[in-house]
Amino acid sequence: MAPRLDDQTAIVTGGSSGIGKAAAIALGRAGARVAIVYHANAEGREEAAQAVEEAGGCALVLQGNVADEADVAALVRRTRQEFGTVDILVSNSGIQKDADFLEMTLDDWNAVLSVNLTGQFLATRECLKVMTEQGVREGVSRAAGKIVCMSSVHQFIPWAGHANYAAAKGGVQMLAETLAQEFAEHKVRVNVVAPGAVRTAINDDVWQSEEGREMLLGMIPYGRIGEVEDVANAVVWLASDDSDYVTGATLVIDCGMQLYPSFRSGG
Repeated sequence: MAPRLDDQTAIVTGGSSGIGKAAAIALGRAGARVAIVYHANAEGREEAAQAVEEAGGCALVLQGNVADEADVAALVRRTRQEFGTVDILVSNSGIQKDADFLEMTLDDWNAVLSVNLTGQFLATRECLKVMTEQGVREGVSRAAGKIVCMSSVHQFIPWAGHANYAAAKGGVQMLAETLAQEFAEHKVRVNVVAPGAVRTAINDDVWQSEEGREMLLGMIPYGRIGEVEDVANAVVWLASDDSDYVTGATLVIDCGMQLYPSFRSGG
């Protein structure tokens, strides 16, 4: 039986495209009210909201910058005003600005860290204020709140030419584990999802070409590129009572990418 999230409110940052959009739709399908936070993708926001409502959920679309403290506070406040509670956060917003390290500018470094790491700090902090205040809502969920931090296999795997991105994802892991430790007594669970190669717009220049697909498949022992629904289904599970004994964990969704596939033949 699929997990249910009836009478719960979820905030999904970066919810107008890719994994965030798929997560918003899956949460709506599970019965949640979903606040879809977007920064610039106006077309995707409407598609996501419509899909959430067609799936049986209720959608609220909000624009904001997760790296801006005032914006994040306003997004959480607006969600609570509209829906009454904040039970789930999927902290998903992320960008890439790739460069060889000696050519990486401070602006590129700061841009990625501000969205991919500071954005997670701000979103989790504001949602935790609400979750710890409202406490466990009996008959709705066994937890006072569920936070899913979107990371990447590159919280484990070094990635030349992407030092800012890898550093941010490593930071997300330690941030989530620290928050899981600190807020367990408040009945808030904090976990990480670390996808591998997933078919999204951020990497379409790779997987859309035959050469790129072959390169990716060479790094995936299971032999297929991930789909956004593979990640979204895991998000719903982590947001549900089915995973109530899970906190401070990283769920890697990569079909074996982090298992050093080049060593399959002995290295």
